[in-house]
Amino acid sequence: MIIEPKIRRNICLTAHPFGCAAQVKAQINYVEARDRIDSPKRVLVIGASNGYGLAARIVSTFSSAAPTIGVAYERPGTKSKTGTAGWYNIESFKKEAEAAGYQAWNINGDAFSREIKAQVLEIIRENLGEIDFLVYSIAAPRRMDPQTGELYSTVIKPIGNTFTSKTVDFLSGKVSEITAEPATEEEIAHTVKVMGGEDWRLWVEMLQNGGVLAENFLTIAFSYIGPDFTKAIYRDGTIGKAKEDLENSGDQINKVLAPCRGKAIISVNKALVTRASAVIPAVPLYISLLYKVMKEKNLHEGCIQQIYRLYHDFLFADSAPTLDDRGRIRLDDWEMRQDVQKKVAEMWQEVTTENLSQLADIDGLRQEFLRHHGFGMPGVDYGRDVEPDIF
Repeated sequence: MIIEPKIRRNICLTAHPFGCAAQVKAQINYVEARDRIDSPKRVLVIGASNGYGLAARIVSTFSSAAPTIGVAYERPGTKSKTGTAGWYNIESFKKEAEAAGYQAWNINGDAFSREIKAQVLEIIRENLGEIDFLVYSIAAPRRMDPQTGELYSTVIKPIGNTFTSKTVDFLSGKVSEITAEPATEEEIAHTVKVMGGEDWRLWVEMLQNGGVLAENFLTIAFSYIGPDFTKAIYRDGTIGKAKEDLENSGDQINKVLAPCRGKAIISVNKALVTRASAVIPAVPLYISLLYKVMKEKNLHEGCIQQIYRLYHDFLFADSAPTLDDRGRIRLDDWEMRQDVQKKVAEMWQEVTTENLSQLADIDGLRQEFLRHHGFGMPGVDYGRDVEPDIF
């Protein structure tokens, strides 16, 4: 079939296998063109199919020669329907890694479940013995509690008060106003249950109890803070409460890791267009303005640039990383620079549908969103007849 992007409500329903393979290869090329990094050599990535998780797996292997296990929950292609972008990404990564002589295992299933955790433990025992580094990068819409079987769902809502803000339909370029009603206490609790730190802790406990954590084991999870004008819907909203729980879980995990002298750390990363962030009210408009400013100042980074800098300058540099007053790595340091935020705030007040293309990098946002799904990649023949179940 000829595969084209089909987008509804900022969600892309299709993905291109060759385009996804091309964007994985582009990230690999970026890493291979830079200095090697002496980082851990046995790596597990939970949430390995997109965004920061995929980038972490690529940097671990192609900059540090690490064998990796990647866990993701994606839909394979069929004869009549495309798979998810994440499916094509993890399969493309595995193909590239093995062609270069590196070991790579893909586990496709629910990372929250006991069954998937057991599969990963078995692979570690049979093939690696121990692991040195766990990257936790989950962005999930729902979670089934492995003990009770109860299903919890994520909502993106403010807390306490109605949120009204500018937003943008980045496909049409229409700037409008959006209103979100406050979450209920149950919705807050559900979102924390899905996106908070409980599952990160359960993964570490399972690995520790299974006896597969190396001495000085390290684990990292990703968070986000953002600017004041998205604060009500993000950091002070349901997702923000989940991120707070994730960050607070680091203290609990450090107690679990005491026997192996391990460490859990949080990295607060930059705002980027991902499959998850594209559907958060106001955030795509903020990102399009941010991209404009950061590109003009030569500060812009995508996922692979962020994670390479995280490894090279922070986690595995010769000196100990600089942390904020809560013990977090601030990989959003360039985004939150005073000059960057001042300019974005000024444009936020001015931006309308009519001047969007002048004030914001809306074309760059669209391009990046499409590339996450394998569209718009240089060198790919999009008029070619493609088998969706190629992997």
